[in-house]
Amino acid sequence: MIGPRPWYTRDVRSMTGHGRGVAGDGEIRIAIEIRAVNHRFLDLKLRGGLDPAVWENVSARVRKRLFRGAVQVEARVHGGAASGAMRADPVRAKEALAALTSVATAIGSSAPIPLELVCAQPGVIAVAEARGEVDPRVIAAAGSATDAALDGITAMRDREGDALARDVAARVATLDKLIAELAEAATGAAARHAQKLGERIAKLTQAAGVTVDPGRVAQEVAVLADRLDVTEEIVRAKSHLEQLSVLLADAEPVGRRLEFLLQELSREVNTIAAKSQTAAISATVVSAKAELEKIREQAQNIE
Repeated sequence: MIGPRPWYTRDVRSMTGHGRGVAGDGEIRIAIEIRAVNHRFLDLKLRGGLDPAVWENVSARVRKRLFRGAVQVEARVHGGAASGAMRADPVRAKEALAALTSVATAIGSSAPIPLELVCAQPGVIAVAEARGEVDPRVIAAAGSATDAALDGITAMRDREGDALARDVAARVATLDKLIAELAEAATGAAARHAQKLGERIAKLTQAAGVTVDPGRVAQEVAVLADRLDVTEEIVRAKSHLEQLSVLLADAEPVGRRLEFLLQELSREVNTIAAKSQTAAISATVVSAKAELEKIREQAQNIE
């Protein structure tokens, strides 16, 4: 059994969340809205009328604090120079159209690409100063608004992550008990099965009047017993559970590592199921698989 330890910390974070921030002075006001849902990696999409240099600053701030998920950042600019002259970049527009057309072709879609969608791509339409420079106030306001939005989405992710961690911890504790039950049920099971098989062979050969080499029979029975033994799988499963408990207490993003450990743990449980020769072990394996599947579903939303 796994000993007492902190099963999780509030650093376990969900990938789902929303945050909004507004910043600026009397002339310039920028609103940044961030939405995020599940994704295997960090997939960052930027929308809105900000200069590429401003977007670069915003993107860097987001990447420092969000490590996984499909993240959409939308900017709205109001007032002063920030909402004055707009600059269109035909080269970026053509690149955006080509990329969107490629996606449509890949998925077999013949629907026309809306102009609004092309213009919404980063850098196609951007705010431009009359002298061709970005107003430092725009950069500062966008940065402050982004930080505020990140604070909001992080708080939401933390709250949901705390609930996820509690659920996963409870299920891991249940799984720990099931593995302990498997270990107890498997103790001597292979030897007992081999002994019964040896006795059955002896009866059959005696009834048929056939003489067999006892040493050869004992050797084959021993090989079968070794194949049915699940001691190694039990040891590895316990080790994976111990690593899970440590992982849930890690301050770093754990989602992908958690998925890997669950995959390895599932492999051990499946091997135990394949070797199982008793109804008790088979029933416990079914329960363990059910818990693993529920943990895997939760892990898919952990950053």
